[in-house]
Amino acid sequence: MAVSHLFLTSVLFLLPSITHISAQKEGCSVDNQKPSVYENNPPGYVVATVSLEQGFTIRVDPSSPDASYFTIQGSQLQLTRSVDFEEDTLLLVYLLCTDAAGQSNSLEIIVIIVNENDNSPVFKQTNLTQIVPEDTKVNATVIPREDLSATDADLDTIYYELKTSVPDTDGYFAIKGVNNPEIYLQKALDYEKIKFTTLLLYARDRPVNSTTTTHTATATISIFIEQADTKPPWFLPCTFTNTDNNICISSPYTGRVNISEKSTAPLTLEPGPIYAIDPDYTLNEKIVYSIVGGDTDKVFSVDADTGNLTMNKAATSPDPFLLQVMASQVNNIQKYSIVSVEIKVINKSDYAPYFLNKIYRGRISVGLTPGSFVLEADVPSRPLMITAADDDFTDKVNPNIEYHIKNSTDFIATKDGLILTNVMLQLPGTVTMEALGKDMVSLQEASTVIMVEVIPATAELSTDKRYTAQDMGALGGTLAALLLIALVFLGFMIYKQYGKPVKYLVRKNFSKKHTDDYQNQAYKEDEHPDVSAKQHEMVANGSVRLMTSVLEQPSLPSPSSKTGEIDGLAMASTASTTIFDQEKNKEEGEEDSNHEKEVKSILRTDRHLEDNGYKAVWFKTDVDPDAGDGVEVIEDNTAADDDEGSDQDLEENEEEEEDYNEDGYHGGLGVTFAMESQTPPDVEVKVNMSSKAVSTEDGSKLL
Repeated sequence: MAVSHLFLTSVLFLLPSITHISAQKEGCSVDNQKPSVYENNPPGYVVATVSLEQGFTIRVDPSSPDASYFTIQGSQLQLTRSVDFEEDTLLLVYLLCTDAAGQSNSLEIIVIIVNENDNSPVFKQTNLTQIVPEDTKVNATVIPREDLSATDADLDTIYYELKTSVPDTDGYFAIKGVNNPEIYLQKALDYEKIKFTTLLLYARDRPVNSTTTTHTATATISIFIEQADTKPPWFLPCTFTNTDNNICISSPYTGRVNISEKSTAPLTLEPGPIYAIDPDYTLNEKIVYSIVGGDTDKVFSVDADTGNLTMNKAATSPDPFLLQVMASQVNNIQKYSIVSVEIKVINKSDYAPYFLNKIYRGRISVGLTPGSFVLEADVPSRPLMITAADDDFTDKVNPNIEYHIKNSTDFIATKDGLILTNVMLQLPGTVTMEALGKDMVSLQEASTVIMVEVIPATAELSTDKRYTAQDMGALGGTLAALLLIALVFLGFMIYKQYGKPVKYLVRKNFSKKHTDDYQNQAYKEDEHPDVSAKQHEMVANGSVRLMTSVLEQPSLPSPSSKTGEIDGLAMASTASTTIFDQEKNKEEGEEDSNHEKEVKSILRTDRHLEDNGYKAVWFKTDVDPDAGDGVEVIEDNTAADDDEGSDQDLEENEEEEEDYNEDGYHGGLGVTFAMESQTPPDVEVKVNMSSKAVSTEDGSKLL
């Protein structure tokens, strides 16, 4: 019979005394009265060796607690069967030593069973299932230790390890320690990312990296994630803003109503009716709708259950409404979302748009780049354009209409209705598609059919590539650059050609204010309409500056003499003026020779009283005061009126002369005139001018 651990302890405590007593027995002895035996020994295992004296015999006492385990074979104490540490940790047997007289003595043997690692750890449950709510707090215990602890018959220390068998679910669950199998939540759960996982819990009787024999037990734990009410409602349609797909942002709704008109039906909105869902879709909590802002006059109302937006009364102002609509859960009003609804107030549209043609036909060549124009089938040189009319407008042109291709991605329509390729067409054929023209204000639309014949590329059609939108833009930019260059070049040439005359005219206009006091106001250009255009041009170009005083007396010349006089006037003016252009001087000299007999200089140094009909103009400084009655002296009125002003004018004239000298012109000009008149022949006219005089070739003095 096996001996209990308590009994074993007491026996081991008394063992030294027993051994001492046994050692006193005579006739019988053993080499080890406390042998150790490893469990799982084979039958016949020798426990101890017995020694006998002459006349003594020894046998196993049948009354021993574990007598059935032992036998004596000759001088050996053997085990009759294998021992197991998990069943017996100590065996006790008595040996009876009998002499020849029949007297017996008892010899006690204690066999200690040594444990070996021959057992694996054992879980209470090898398969567990656990439901974990999505909103479980991090670090919260998911499965307690007592439900996961393993036992080992060898009484070894158990080492635990947790692994995940489902991909992309690592890191959510963990155990408290290597010797503590309690499972807790390590990372927050998200039902959209993890709905189920399987955990494998390993129990070992040796450390993971031990080199000795290790026995392992495995428990499979199935974890089901239960969705919790964690998200507010979402208005649809919406767009996910993150890769976890747990945040979805909705776009505003838009709609239109006619001014001063109440609609009895639910309003049509874009991109669709007001609608919200509970993103915790396994719960699918009920949602209610309400208007929480933007409708102070209570023009609109929303159905709490359906979200349909209706009108309570007509809108009287063209200003748009910006409503705030809230969707909240019935079970928890704190779970809510708000969306904007823009309602535009427009004028009523009595007519829907319509296309002028039911079918539009075009053609395009294969191989053209995207963005190429589709040409009209009947007029290949003209791009195909679809047009929708609207009878709400007097000219039937609605600027709010936009065009779209409905059932083809190979073509696109511009805002103006031009049809362009969206891809490079590869194969010939016929493409039939539907086009829409939509009024973006009233949301009314019309449809038509477009049939495009895709033909093989030819040399003639290949030139169509020049008419793509990109090519036209490049051409326009090139032409604009060339035009700018031409304008710059033209301006430069004008400046080079006419720069100096323009500067001179500006200076002349400026200096005219200072020279008017010395001009003979009696001389006007319009008084000589017969003067040639060339002479007027000379005066207009400012080639000379005239500062003369002409004394005219009434006369009655004949028509022929008048013409000669006018010609002589011009030629005398030219002859008496110093001009910067020598070639013009030569031309004027030749013309003077032609009229030499008719023109006579009135500025001379000698007097010819005998020349009847002669009239001359002299400077006062060159005429003898006692010349006689035939001399009249004309005083400078300006000098007589204001002596101080004359000094100032003299200074200004000197400055003007310096300016003209800088430009290459001769300063100080004088003019003489010879003309026939009825004045007595012996009369001479002297002109006194406060001006600087210069000498000419014939001895006269010029101002």
